Amino acid sequence: MSSAASNTGVRVEVQGLRKAYAGQPVLKGVGFAVEPGEIFVIMGPSGSGKSVLLRHIIGLEPADEGQILIDGRSIAAAGVMESYRMAMVFQSGALLNSLTVGENVGLHLAEHRLKTREEIRRIVREKLEIVGLKGIEEKFPAELSGGMRKRVAIARALVIDPQLVLYDEPTSELDPISSVTIGEEIQHLRSRVGATSIVVSHDRDLAFGIADRMAIIRDGEIIFIGTPDEVRRNADPFIQRLLNPERLIRRPADRPPNPTVAPP
Repeated sequence: MSSAASNTGVRVEVQGLRKAYAGQPVLKGVGFAVEPGEIFVIMGPSGSGKSVLLRHIIGLEPADEGQILIDGRSIAAAGVMESYRMAMVFQSGALLNSLTVGENVGLHLAEHRLKTREEIRRIVREKLEIVGLKGIEEKFPAELSGGMRKRVAIARALVIDPQLVLYDEPTSELDPISSVTIGEEIQHLRSRVGATSIVVSHDRDLAFGIADRMAIIRDGEIIFIGTPDEVRRNADPFIQRLLNPERLIRRPADRPPNPTVAPP
């Protein structure tokens, strides 16, 4: 694992996590640990339970069974979630269209009256500049590209100097160049504040580009955890199909020719 500039990240441990909706199991005894400052990527096909898992880690949903520990403390215990600085970058960015970029980024500080207005403006400018978006405080989300909106969401996470950041499909609907930029921002955030990062993604290039370790999830179960190299070398047919879907596509040259149709 790459070392962080400052060891502010937290250790996250998921133990035997189970969740079902209307009797249909979604998480089936999921368990893994993420070390402080690590970038841990969870990959799997759609419907495998990735986003549900993230919502449990950040405390948005209660588990049916199992527990989640932050630095050895259960998040179900009173006051534990409030003891740590956690942020989530949602798939959509989750920006409020009625607020300017500056208001979106500084929303947490303003709502909780943690800083003066001038301090909030200074912090917002600083965080936007970090993600390469200097001078856009007065713009509205609708005026931005998809990649810019994702970077605004990361700037909003930076405002609280997070110890843990969760990313739900951070490169979805982005072009390849914007996806690379988001990957770089995830790495830069770790290098600046040492935050632990848990990234849910189906983006193979992003996963292999940023991960210290990766977990492969299938039908609500973790089937493999390892470094990117270990994942690449894993011969499991499911993992190979997940990583190399293009091998399943028959190109026109590989297809049999159309049968000759005699004229009527």
